[in-house]
Amino acid sequence: MRPDQIQPEQYDVQLSEKQAELNRVMDGLTLPEMEVFASKASHYRMRAEFRIWHDGDDLFYAMFDSADPRTPIRTDQFLAASEQINQLMPALLDAVRDVPVLRHKLFQVDFLTTTTGEALISLLYHKPIDEEWHSAAKTLYKDFPACHFIGRSRKKKQVLSRDFVMETLTVNGQKFHYQQVENSFTQPNAGINEKMLEWALDVTRHASGDLLEMYCGNGNFSIPLARHFDRVVATEISKVSVNSAQLNIAINGMDNVQVVKMASEDVSAALNGDAELPKSLQQAGVKELSPSVVLVDPPRAGLDDATVELIRKVDGILYISCNPLTLKANLDALSSTHKVVRYAMFDQFPYTHHVETGVYLQRIV
Repeated sequence: MRPDQIQPEQYDVQLSEKQAELNRVMDGLTLPEMEVFASKASHYRMRAEFRIWHDGDDLFYAMFDSADPRTPIRTDQFLAASEQINQLMPALLDAVRDVPVLRHKLFQVDFLTTTTGEALISLLYHKPIDEEWHSAAKTLYKDFPACHFIGRSRKKKQVLSRDFVMETLTVNGQKFHYQQVENSFTQPNAGINEKMLEWALDVTRHASGDLLEMYCGNGNFSIPLARHFDRVVATEISKVSVNSAQLNIAINGMDNVQVVKMASEDVSAALNGDAELPKSLQQAGVKELSPSVVLVDPPRAGLDDATVELIRKVDGILYISCNPLTLKANLDALSSTHKVVRYAMFDQFPYTHHVETGVYLQRIV
């Protein structure tokens, strides 16, 4: 996204265009009225990545247009990023500009911020980082007390204090706390994430029994939804995300959620009876699980056939999608057994073609 594409005065227009495009993609399906959740028109992204451009004595953040990837677009401020990121951008450059060991071959800066004022800044280099760098970087840590710093270069990572932030989300007036680790997946738009969680709680408010969740990440959905269910068994392939989910479950005081490190394809094969039930799923009590709802939040590729067959066996399906095309294909496959009773669009990524969709399906009686 180019900085000049962020035009808050045009936000309502682009939101309407996204609605129309999503309905076009979903044409042919029987759907209820779309629920639309708008983003803030600016300062909505809690994380951002910028290239660093060196031009003689000058040093600035740069972004690139996919149509002209060789020409840097100077980016002194970025309206999509949180206000905290915009405050940190010039201050950080001022701090490294005249420190050769911090400036030399610095090619990228990644920011991760929270709604509660924490920030994690990753400095990426085309050179080895050593003790001289570490010593100089300690000064940054002293000058930016609300920030944590990481240096990265060719598979080497130096952490000055810690490599995560703690985010707090408010969902229906209740606060939930999440560890968010550098370089791992987190929802970038905190405001929309809160709306997604509130919507998920609303559509499952009459649910009971157990919840099976696949692609659980750091427990983003698992933890608020746990209060609607007797037990939650959640699966995730990323070791970093599993570790964060287990920590987040503990700090939020949830005693009915268990996370298993396993790929969705392996979970589906085991629960469909096509493979032996792994010990980790047995220990999580999957044999005794009676899910009334299954929650899936897959990557852009959508659900594989085995997972579609697995979730078809459950009465309620909560599907969060980042790709309307694969969502449409999966809904076509599920249409013989389930109907969509809630349908929502979440504008997670304003001013881009990307859209997040939520659907809740119930078994056809």
